Amino acid sequence: MSGFERGTDGPKVILAGVDGSESSLRAASYAAGLARRQNALLALVYVQPLVPVGAALGAPVAGTTEEIAEGLVTEIREAMERVKGIWQVRWEFHTFRGDPYAGLVAAADELRADAVVVGVSESAGHRFVGSVAVRLVKAGRWPVTVVP
Repeated sequence: MSGFERGTDGPKVILAGVDGSESSLRAASYAAGLARRQNALLALVYVQPLVPVGAALGAPVAGTTEEIAEGLVTEIREAMERVKGIWQVRWEFHTFRGDPYAGLVAAADELRADAVVVGVSESAGHRFVGSVAVRLVKAGRWPVTVVP
């Protein structure tokens, strides 16, 4: 049988969505532990919004999402250096564009993720459109872990 089957021999790729929020950083830490124990690749994904919220309000936000991505990479590298020698985990950082749900779905498909880990939403707006985590669970395409 050829083709890709998720989860047949344990996860090979664990995707964690990060956006700089405390809950997303906890999700990344949790996913790193899973990846270490499963000897899986940790794919950290930041989804850059297509139109930053501040732009709609007239705020100067040129380059803001790129700065967030760069800051996340720096923070992740520093965290990995602190635990170097205690335990190792293979990891990659990716950026995708779009709304968080669509971006994470695209990332999980492209990276062939076996599992997705996200932090609980810290936004009040999710009450109206549904949180990213709930939408990922409802998609039913991967095991999804939501970290508080």
